[in-house]
Amino acid sequence: MDATERRLRAVSAHLQPQATAARRTSDSLAPNPTAGEYAHVLGYSAVLPEKLQTGKWNVYRSAHSPITLIDRFSDYPDIGTLHDNFVNAVETFRDCRYLGTRVHADGTIGDYKWMTYGEAGTSRTAIGSGLICHGIPKGARVGLYFINRPEWTIVDNACSAYSYVSVPLYDTLGPDAVQFIVNHASVEAIFCVPQTLSTLLSFITQMPCVRLIVVVGGIDENMPSSPAAAGMEIITYSMLHRQGHMSPQPFRPPKPEDVATICYTSGTTGTPKGAVLSHANFIANVAGQDLGVKFYPSDVYISYLPLAHIYERTNQIWLVHRGAAVGFYQGDNLKLMDDLNTLKPTVFASVPRLYNKIYAAITNAVKESGGLKERLFHAAYNAKRQAIINGRNPSPVWDKLVFNKIKARLGGRVRVMSSGASPLSPDVMEFLRICFGGDILEGYGMTETSCVITLMDVGDISIGHVGSPNPACEVKLVDVPEMNYTSEDQPYPRGEICARGPIIFQGYYKDEVQTREVIDEDGWLHTGDIGLWLPGGRLKIIDRKKNIFKLAQGEYIAPEKIENVYAKCKFIAQCFVYGDSFNSCLVAVVAVEPEVLKSWAALEGIQYEDLRQLCSDPRARAAVLADMDSIGK
Repeated sequence: MDATERRLRAVSAHLQPQATAARRTSDSLAPNPTAGEYAHVLGYSAVLPEKLQTGKWNVYRSAHSPITLIDRFSDYPDIGTLHDNFVNAVETFRDCRYLGTRVHADGTIGDYKWMTYGEAGTSRTAIGSGLICHGIPKGARVGLYFINRPEWTIVDNACSAYSYVSVPLYDTLGPDAVQFIVNHASVEAIFCVPQTLSTLLSFITQMPCVRLIVVVGGIDENMPSSPAAAGMEIITYSMLHRQGHMSPQPFRPPKPEDVATICYTSGTTGTPKGAVLSHANFIANVAGQDLGVKFYPSDVYISYLPLAHIYERTNQIWLVHRGAAVGFYQGDNLKLMDDLNTLKPTVFASVPRLYNKIYAAITNAVKESGGLKERLFHAAYNAKRQAIINGRNPSPVWDKLVFNKIKARLGGRVRVMSSGASPLSPDVMEFLRICFGGDILEGYGMTETSCVITLMDVGDISIGHVGSPNPACEVKLVDVPEMNYTSEDQPYPRGEICARGPIIFQGYYKDEVQTREVIDEDGWLHTGDIGLWLPGGRLKIIDRKKNIFKLAQGEYIAPEKIENVYAKCKFIAQCFVYGDSFNSCLVAVVAVEPEVLKSWAALEGIQYEDLRQLCSDPRARAAVLADMDSIGK
């Protein structure tokens, strides 16, 4: 029994009897809680002393598991690795749908065609065996350089089964960063597509560690000859699959503490940093979330968020555990709505940028409809909102008259929606809950924590926060005196968000200095984000440490907050706000949403040759600025 568990058991008798009652009354807690009130189980979190007897009661854990941190699935405690997780899924859901795609072998787009869990398991074995046939040793790093499609998941599962370390590569990092990552991680095999093959070949001589390139979707006859000086081979995915299928090799299962992936983050300066994540990290994170949110074999998920990022990666590990079906988009974000309409998912994960677009599209359509339709929408919206606030079930009439048409934009069957990666505006969150129904959950996390640190609880109707701690970690706020944030602040404790537990990464690859900068001697990961605790033990993100600056008049500015406000403008795709202490005002660089601006121009009868000319038109600039001013106010 470690020191943490002994500490918790010492206070468990005090905590547990209050947990159930506290959860029922969390939303009625006093708006200005005292220190004494925080020394109890709150609605969604348990507050514990960091050090027994002498420590402050400032460590928060999930009320789902206040005494021990979760590191395994409650119903499958023997699952300790991603390989174990997938083997269990293949055995349990062998004939169930697993991976679906609309892109057929000849390149045409049609209905979704599915691969079962059993078929995916067979392909996983073939790909892993093929890598062994080509001499790729156990523990080697394997790069994945293509967007979401079934083969990405199969290769990743093959890496887990044969103890390879997957290294996602993605275009947004840029060719120079891809070259850096391949060399830094000593990647020996790279899976790519024909489009990214040409990029790789342009600097293949600068990557001497690469021994094998596998082209997904490539044709054997069209493969370029391997550069003689490079000492490597280029083959198609189908060829590798055939070779492995003809010579299957036994699994080389990893241990929980073994490295599963090195996930490079772009950062803001310098070269990318490689976050080293173990199998145990992933299993703990997903098992913790699984205590509060349930998925089923009947669920269908659409995969379009980049699998190279931790958010999508963890989502799929979780869904695999419960036997859900994963349908992939056709690879074009502009056609995502068509994919949604065809797939009709029940689970939809996204980021605020897309939710803002949905919000803007619906509200603009309501305004343009005018008259009776606009009045009907507002009547339905207000009635449903009041019902939710008062804890009543909204009348189904409003869904039939208004909201079912809106739900159809995402296929009409979504029951769980999640948001992550950046803050979601409270009014957009409320809008999604009213219009789409079901569970709308916002979470907070980072690559270094294997994804989720906190997540909203199912049934929590409050908004403006990111929920309570994942049962697989504990969270505390550390004083940031230079920004006037302290854990003693009233009415709400504030400070830098720190997390600890089995979800914390092993460190940055080959970078002990930066690892020590984020993980302190007690094992706490310092996120750099500033949060505060709301009543009920919910976390709210309010700032970014060191991400503020002072204008000439002495006014402090948090640019991300301003950017998130303007991101809700219908004309804006992205917004960057900048300023410095030598000037008294800010500058914003705005990238427009082309289709929205073009639609506006058509309604206004404005003629133009290309988007550049339209953006230079004074009338267009005035319209964008007017919308920004309106949202800003």
